This record gives sequence, structure tokens and C-alpha cells, in this order.
Amino acid sequence: MPWDCCENGSFAIEASVSAIIWKYKCFCAIFVDMERLLSVIRNKYIIAGAAFTIWMLFFDRNDVATQYGYYSQLKELKAEKKFYTVEIEKITKSLHDLDSDPQALQRVAREKYKMKKENEDVFVIIEEEGE
Repeated sequence: MPWDCCENGSFAIEASVSAIIWKYKCFCAIFVDMERLLSVIRNKYIIAGAAFTIWMLFFDRNDVATQYGYYSQLKELKAEKKFYTVEIEKITKSLHDLDSDPQALQRVAREKYKMKKENEDVFVIIEEEGE
């Protein structure tokens, strides 16, 4: 006989019976869990909620990818707004200085527009870069 414990093999039979019972209990536990899972999946409210969530996340006009694109675009536009606001403040200050200070007006005319008085000569020196 292939069993070592007893001459009649009762221990081996008991072990195989207990293994079968253990497998049956595991199968029943899995089956009960599957039944619970199926009862949850079959619930019409869960199905409707899952369908609604999937629709809103992926197929709607305002899906997640579109919202992320809008958010990125909004950040870029806010950065541009901040930049242009600062530039407008600089230009407004410069215009105010030109309106109120004649020396600033003369400086801008000479430096930017290369204007001169009647009895003056203007020499423009251009510096070469590198070398």
C-alpha cells in the first residue's frame, strides 16, 4: 500500500476527505462572495451611477481631458495678463514722466529718436559685440 500511517489506509482517507471538505468550503465561500458581487453589480442604481460616471469622465463635452486643457489655458492666460498689466504700468509711468518732466522728454527724444538742437552735432557710436 502506498500509505505509510496505517495498514488499512484510514489516515490517508481521512486526510483526503478533509482536503475535499476544505476545498468545498473554500468553493462555497468564493461562490457566496461571487453571489454578493453579482448582486451588487446587478443593482440598477450602481449600474446607472457607473454609467453616468464613465459618461461624464470620458464622453461628455466637458470631460476630464477637456477640463485639464481649459485649466492649462487659464494658467497661461493669467500669466499673460500679469505680464501685460506690469507692462501697462511701466508705460503709464513713462507717459506720466514725459508729460510732467521736460528733461525726460528731451532725453527720450535724444536717445530714442536721435533728435538734436540746431547748433549741435550728434555722433552715434555703435559698439561691436564679441571679438
